[in-house]
Amino acid sequence: MRITRSFPVSDVAALKANLLAWGQQFDEAVWLDSNGHNDTYSSFEALLAVDGLTVLQTDGKNAFEDLREYQGQTEDWIFGYLAYDLKNDVEKLSSDNPDGLKFPELYFFQPKKIITIKGSSVEFSYLKMVGDELDADYRSICNADFPPVGTSRPNNDLRIKLRMFKDEYFRRAKAVLSHIHRGDIYEANFCQEFFAENTEIDPWATYRRLNAISRPPFACYFKIWDKFLLCASPERYLKKVGGKVVSQPIKGTAKRAVDQVKDAALKARLAQDVKERAENIMIVDLVRNDLSKSALKGEVRVEELCKVYSYEQVHQMVSTVTAKVAADKNPVDIVKETFPMGSMTGAPKISAMEIIENHENFKRGLYSGAVGYFDPRGDFDFNVVIRSILYNASEKYVSFSVGSALTAKASPEKEYEECLLKAKAMREVLEKTN
Repeated sequence: MRITRSFPVSDVAALKANLLAWGQQFDEAVWLDSNGHNDTYSSFEALLAVDGLTVLQTDGKNAFEDLREYQGQTEDWIFGYLAYDLKNDVEKLSSDNPDGLKFPELYFFQPKKIITIKGSSVEFSYLKMVGDELDADYRSICNADFPPVGTSRPNNDLRIKLRMFKDEYFRRAKAVLSHIHRGDIYEANFCQEFFAENTEIDPWATYRRLNAISRPPFACYFKIWDKFLLCASPERYLKKVGGKVVSQPIKGTAKRAVDQVKDAALKARLAQDVKERAENIMIVDLVRNDLSKSALKGEVRVEELCKVYSYEQVHQMVSTVTAKVAADKNPVDIVKETFPMGSMTGAPKISAMEIIENHENFKRGLYSGAVGYFDPRGDFDFNVVIRSILYNASEKYVSFSVGSALTAKASPEKEYEECLLKAKAMREVLEKTN
């Protein structure tokens, strides 16, 4: 079904830049970049998939059933995203908050062309119908001419607005905490939106700048016609390789310092922070419960608990939970049984999502959803859409959202500061790039 050829790579950084530039010509494109974070579960350095042959686009109603059918019938690579509000297809929930972005709830496409960088080689995998374009595309990519990062003109007219001002955040956060104190839930991921209206940005330049200052392991540039995701995510939602499923939730954040001694102290303090560890362990328990729905009996394991990883902007506390699944377990069902990811909801999950919906004042949409792929074998890998800018060019609407976990001992003031810390990179990029 596909023609595959590999070529040696002498300069990976240059090839990655050229690939992303070359991919701009297509109406459907997804770029996944690990930025050199090659851990135990990494599959590639970077991947570009473009030019959809078939597409599945739908709202929340029966979305997972439609995806299950599409994935089974295609029997090929499919790339796409799952919006957070597909929770309404999983549970008896609803989403009625304002939606400025107007993205579809679910979008997947079967690309004609997939180009993957692995180690010191690049692999082209083309459907046979476009196989005769492979060599010419390789030459075009090698000779691509692109502007260096940071040369785009400043956007002095862009004005970022807060959907929720500070006093309102405190009021709503305290309302969520009241649910926690009376035992309705014990953790909630409470989020807020920053946005700009009547605004035009250069998505490609904005993504490149965001990635340059963040260098996260699950970066993504996703383009479907007039809608763009510019993602600097540090978090994996769910990966399946053969009979093993892996989830790596993040809970716990600390700022970085330029001074190495101070930076090491901040990292060590996060590792020992009782509140942050409690938040992380709560979500680990939730993930274990979610994975047990798909796993073989007794085959859910915590491989890594509360380990602190350092990224360009922040230190993060990460845990790794794995499960073994039956060979005939449908891959879309595994995703459905764990969606949305616990790190972006709270616990207990359904009650937390209900409370979140009542106290947040925007529709999350693709934010805190997932982007990734299914391969022909039924394996998959999805990130968590956080630290991301979303842009609808037709609506001239730009949005980024951030959140933090509220628990019984949470301070609204400190949680608000954590939100601002997480928002820093997106705000800086948008105010300086156009």
